[in-house]
Amino acid sequence: MAREKQRREPRFDGDGGGDLRADPREDRMAKPKRKGKSAPGKSAPPPEEDDAPPQRSMPKKAKKGGRFGLGGLVYWGAVLSIWGAIGVGGLFIYHAAQLPPIDTLAVPKRPPNIAILAADGELLANRGDTGGAAVRLRDLPPYLPKAFVAIEDRRFYSHWGVDPIGIARALTRNLTGRGGMQGGSTLTQQLAKNLFLTQERTLSRKMQEAILALWLEHKYSKDQILELYLNRVYFGSGAYGVEAAAQRYFGHGAAQVTLAEAAVLAGLMKAPSKLAPDRNPEGATERAAQVVTAMAQEGHITEAMAKLALGRPALARRERGAGSINYAADYVMDMLDDTIGAIDQDIVVTTTLDRRLQEVGEKSIAEELDKKGEKFGVSQGALVALDPNGAIRALVGGRNYAESQFDRAVSAKRQPGSAFKPFVYLAGLEHGLTPDTVREDGPINVKGWQPENYSREYFGPVTLTKALALSLNTVAVRVGLEAGPKAVVKIAHRLGVASELQPNASIALGTSEVTPLELVTAYAPFANGGVGVQPHIIVKVRTAGGKQIYARRGSSNGRVIEPQYVAMMNTMMEETLSTGTARKAELPGWRAAGKTGTSQDFRDAWFVGYTPHLVAGVWLGNDDNSPTKKVSGGNLPVEVWSRFMKAAHQGVPVAALPSGSWRSAAAPADSLSPIAPLLDFFSSDPEPDAPPPRPSRRRQVRDEDEDVAPGSVHGLEALMPPADIPSQTPRPRRGPSREEKNIFEKLFGG
Repeated sequence: MAREKQRREPRFDGDGGGDLRADPREDRMAKPKRKGKSAPGKSAPPPEEDDAPPQRSMPKKAKKGGRFGLGGLVYWGAVLSIWGAIGVGGLFIYHAAQLPPIDTLAVPKRPPNIAILAADGELLANRGDTGGAAVRLRDLPPYLPKAFVAIEDRRFYSHWGVDPIGIARALTRNLTGRGGMQGGSTLTQQLAKNLFLTQERTLSRKMQEAILALWLEHKYSKDQILELYLNRVYFGSGAYGVEAAAQRYFGHGAAQVTLAEAAVLAGLMKAPSKLAPDRNPEGATERAAQVVTAMAQEGHITEAMAKLALGRPALARRERGAGSINYAADYVMDMLDDTIGAIDQDIVVTTTLDRRLQEVGEKSIAEELDKKGEKFGVSQGALVALDPNGAIRALVGGRNYAESQFDRAVSAKRQPGSAFKPFVYLAGLEHGLTPDTVREDGPINVKGWQPENYSREYFGPVTLTKALALSLNTVAVRVGLEAGPKAVVKIAHRLGVASELQPNASIALGTSEVTPLELVTAYAPFANGGVGVQPHIIVKVRTAGGKQIYARRGSSNGRVIEPQYVAMMNTMMEETLSTGTARKAELPGWRAAGKTGTSQDFRDAWFVGYTPHLVAGVWLGNDDNSPTKKVSGGNLPVEVWSRFMKAAHQGVPVAALPSGSWRSAAAPADSLSPIAPLLDFFSSDPEPDAPPPRPSRRRQVRDEDEDVAPGSVHGLEALMPPADIPSQTPRPRRGPSREEKNIFEKLFGG
């Protein structure tokens, strides 16, 4: 041990340990080699193999694994991820630059909706770009929003606007072809697309959609986003928002939808037009079943609820009055512009319309045209019904709204024919005539214009009552000339006709065009005792929150007919329904009055009739103004009117039309028929019917006896007099006219 610990000193002799002297070749330090360079003209000597420092060799496998093994994969994966993130970030920055600045971005205001209600508060229609009002999430049944979450975005409450898991799942399904094509968009992304972007399918749009979805998630809560979504997305058939869709497909608001109906609505998001329940009930039911199943899987509903919904699938409602109610709704929109001006929020409009009468009016016209339209060559119709105070109860603008949106009740100007004659006779009464005044029914020549009766036959001397009831043209022209065409026009305007009227002799035969609404409005004073009315359809307007912004005040045009003349006209027009051209009109228990009308060549057929409860007018004809096959006011229009008025008067207490002892308060005695005092003496009835005149050719009045004269007068030009007819002024009269003497002589042989 001691020997081993003994220090050994180096030896410098040649015996052991080797020569320690420096080698001349190594007595200077070697300079470091510069790669690729050497002294000019010299090349570095290669190191001798024996003198090279020993190299530790590594196994080849170990060297390869160090460079390309698991660590290398992690390294390069990290590198690629970084560059990918940079690339995606660059794309986001680029596409974000195409959007407006985020600090100025705002959710676009929802287009206002106009809810149109009947007089009893029932919803009739929605107008506006959305088709329905906005609803609050808390007002909906809980299963309704959950249906959309379950089928469209199950991770809605856990992601932050964009769902990578959902995108990956959609890509997987798309690549494997399982489950159909999947979009991977969240509800927030769908909302962003609906609010800010177009429907184009491009990478740029998807990138912007994701950016906007992130912004929405940052700015709004999940419930706010879901509420926005339910009020903005498209459900097909012109319905934007869940309220509009519920009304459109099921006839009630979103707050009342059942679980099965909620599943149908949520299922529409896949293909709104293709899966609409009113067009494709089988497809809608199948998709709704998928929604119910998804809701059960997510725990939103119980198994029992799911079985009940699957066993009783929702069915779309059948449209009630869908066609005609749109004519009325369009008219409401036209009137709103004048009533409250620009609309910038959801509003609720209460109208004067009666849903039941609207449907009865539509059905009455449709049934008549379906049954007799082809036979009589008539294709269109219109109906207007007013309360005597001017409130519009029904407005049917055509046979089928889906085929034609043109509102004939409001916008079509047509010749009223003899339906215009009440204004002529009223002018005569105000001029001094009475219902018993006698005028000659015979040929007449007005500066070369020779109007005739339909049959080209004449009755001779007749009372004005019978002349109006039988719609005798020659008597109407005589009365019109006697009162003056300008006076006739003035009275028509005073009573409610707004269209321009030509003050010439032919005005007595209704050759100036008017609309059905105008004509019915002008008849209202006869029903209400002589007060001019303003036709109106809007009662009040309020915001969706309940604030009232308009309320109609009771207003009229004041008295436009003196009471005694109202009584006279009602007596005369009641005769039209008793013995005249409208005797086919049926309204059991009621005394009604009215007037038929037929324009030249049977192009337009009218009947306007009234009771103290309702004034209604019917027009039938063709849009191209082509002649019908002898449709007159006394046949098809009277049938439509009778069907409508019977339904309208069900349960209404019977009342009499305004009347009075007009004979004692009428114009001077010399204008009365000479038989009137005798009739008054023998009768206690203050309004006795005038005795029937004897036809000059002993013939019976036919249904088609009207103001037309085919074969002798064709078109409006033939009815126009060749020169202006001056307005006539009243002339004092000293005794009974020759016509009155003639009828007196005929009746009593004098």
